[in-house]
Amino acid sequence: MEYCTVRDTIELLHIDERFITKMEREEIISVRYDEKKEEKLLSESDVERLRIAKILMEDMGINLHGVEVILRMRENMFQMRRQFDEILKDLSEEIRRVMKYQNK
Repeated sequence: MEYCTVRDTIELLHIDERFITKMEREEIISVRYDEKKEEKLLSESDVERLRIAKILMEDMGINLHGVEVILRMRENMFQMRRQFDEILKDLSEEIRRVMKYQNK
């Protein structure tokens, strides 16, 4: 997993540190601290959550609670998609096995 510094995230998304602190307090993101580099870090998925939260709040006028709900639903959709892909993969493998067996 790749990480981005809080400083870089602030520049990239044009947000301030208070926004990051607010999102961390609401447990929308998790900030890590790299003791060696003495920097706060965010995962790629946390940076993406911040980007989406910024759009939802600033451009669409959605409140913090709504952002939390939307982000949770988004994560659930991605999780369901991964599960569905796994089911399709298993089904495809089973069909191949059956077809191979029938062709013998």
